[in-house]
Amino acid sequence: YRGWRLVAVDGTTFDVPDTEANAAFFGRPGVSRGQEKSAYPQVRLAALAECGTHAVFAAEAGPLAVHETELAQRLFGSLTPGMLLLADRGFRGFDLWRAAAATGADLLWRVKNDAVLPVRTLLEDGSYLSEIVAARDKNRRADPARVRVIEYTLGRDGSDTVYRLITTILDPKAAPAASLAALAAQRWEIESTLDEIKTHLGGPRLVLRSQHPRGAEQEIFAFLLVHHALRDLMHQAAHQSEQDPDRISFTRTLRVVRRHVTDQAAFPPSRLARALVTALHEIRERLLSPRRLRSSPRVIKRKMSNWKLKRAEHHNPPRPDTPYVTLVGATKARPTHRKTT
Repeated sequence: YRGWRLVAVDGTTFDVPDTEANAAFFGRPGVSRGQEKSAYPQVRLAALAECGTHAVFAAEAGPLAVHETELAQRLFGSLTPGMLLLADRGFRGFDLWRAAAATGADLLWRVKNDAVLPVRTLLEDGSYLSEIVAARDKNRRADPARVRVIEYTLGRDGSDTVYRLITTILDPKAAPAASLAALAAQRWEIESTLDEIKTHLGGPRLVLRSQHPRGAEQEIFAFLLVHHALRDLMHQAAHQSEQDPDRISFTRTLRVVRRHVTDQAAFPPSRLARALVTALHEIRERLLSPRRLRSSPRVIKRKMSNWKLKRAEHHNPPRPDTPYVTLVGATKARPTHRKTT
């Protein structure tokens, strides 16, 4: 994006076998359906991935009690200048923001609508300059970090939920507000990446096999390494066919590689180069259709959920034909201590 390498951070969990060692080290999540704890202990994982290739280039695993923001902060050593890090509103906190910004990477994070973001300077593209401070300094507004705030809606009539982004890119000419608002959706690429690892590579309802914590962590990183190798093949196939990596099917790549591995393509080793050429041809032989613009109500079919119940009116939501983004600017902002200079 305009010379930046787009990357995203997110977290997930993995179920591990119900052993005393795993339960003691990783812990179990609570449940609300008649039992105190979940059936399986869980490992928490935070990861950094490229949005364009889905390549995971840094990851950290730990017990469930360790928040994903703490794990994410351990990954920031892998950030470099020239990157643009996308994050959802779950990755909140002044210290986390400052730690990420200190790497030289630029940031574009969604924040909650009730975050205190006083207007300091209104900008011509509808965004405005503001500042964030640590919770411990919120009354004195001491040691602030300057940010640029972008507010927008996704509905055609501009009456839907207002989304708020903050960024370290203070110059609107370098990255206009409407462009950054549309770019924020790229954060979902890491959600797809984690789905590839857990659902398609690991299988539905994946439970790791290791009976001990050290083995469970090794198993997770084995999945990450295999996924990275698959994504490297997909990148090669996309490059050879001069296509966006989005046009290469992950599930097709997985089937092709599994078939060649079981055919023992590397024995004798002289067959390996020929097998690689054949695999790349098969991977790029059937491209996915260009991605359509999509929208989907955030509801779920099962009743016991934090989301609203999925009903008949949710089955066929209107499909967008343009990536509509309506900038709100500071007019609908609701920060306190507002000041314009």
